[in-house]
Amino acid sequence: VQLQASGGGLVQAGGSLRLSCVVSGSIFSVNDMAWYRQPPGKQRELVASITNGGSTNYANSLKGRFTISRDNAKFSVYPQIDSLRPEDTAVYYCNADVAPYFGPGSKYRPSNYWGQGTLVTVSS
Repeated sequence: VQLQASGGGLVQAGGSLRLSCVVSGSIFSVNDMAWYRQPPGKQRELVASITNGGSTNYANSLKGRFTISRDNAKFSVYPQIDSLRPEDTAVYYCNADVAPYFGPGSKYRPSNYWGQGTLVTVSS
């Protein structure tokens, strides 16, 4: 199972950015998906999460500027960040609870996986 995040880059303050994360591999199911971020010199923090039923949860500091959605058929999650600020500069990480499929008769065993991170830099 792999999580591939993409969409980061250099953006001017006030702009928008849409990230994406795709889960690949032999998969039985993808459950909760989330995005975290780690600003330079700071700890990693939860940005938003979404269940496979579409229920969302956002960090208070990003409510109104961050929208998370997912495509269950594509095992993908798409966060959109609007009105970007320099303090949004961070490495953004995709996270998901995934149950791998190991073949007929295999047990349902979800585990937590991380993507490699994508850098978002917001210039003032």
